[in-house]
Amino acid sequence: MSDSQQPGAKPKSSWINLLVDYGPLLVFFLAYRHFSPREANAGIGTVVAVTKGTVAFMVATIVALIVSKWRLGRISPMLWLSTVLILGFGTLTVLLGDPFWIQIKPTAIYLLFAGVLFAGLIRGKPMLRTLLQSAFDGLDDAGWMKLSRNWAFFFLFLAALNEVLRHTLSFDGWLQAKLWGVTALSFLFTFAQIPMLLKHGLGAEAADEVEQNPPHD
Repeated sequence: MSDSQQPGAKPKSSWINLLVDYGPLLVFFLAYRHFSPREANAGIGTVVAVTKGTVAFMVATIVALIVSKWRLGRISPMLWLSTVLILGFGTLTVLLGDPFWIQIKPTAIYLLFAGVLFAGLIRGKPMLRTLLQSAFDGLDDAGWMKLSRNWAFFFLFLAALNEVLRHTLSFDGWLQAKLWGVTALSFLFTFAQIPMLLKHGLGAEAADEVEQNPPHD
């Protein structure tokens, strides 16, 4: 989702949001594939590829943080939280040489976001608006509450899905499913929210922004 444009803030850019959200994951995928051994069952080579890919992922995440501040004028709390977890689990992956830590990272992020959103719902506050630091023209509080509720349950689903994928697939299969499958699911889920948002006052311009920029771990 795009940050709202405030007086003095830098202009909104959908492609910048997409770059910030998905760029680091794509860098991870490309780096892993580049260093991945060609022969089958090359365990040590795979660990080395995961380690190098994780380092590239961490660097790309920091670059995305800088780009967000530079081009969008702000860094949302959601991006801050994601970055901290990526760097934390990434460091464990590199130091311990164990892909488990980078694979469990999405589960931790999804559960954290779900917990924050559910806590907000219990208190009657739409925490998604706070996490994103964005606003959609005309969207009322009830719309934000419903959107927070829907994303909270979807984050729980994604956490469970990540656990199933990492237990049933090879690292390469898990990474491809994460990049292509989970990303596609997130976009489809975002599209499904648009009718509800329109009923709660979201304008056509804001609806287009939601369509192009769903939340990401």
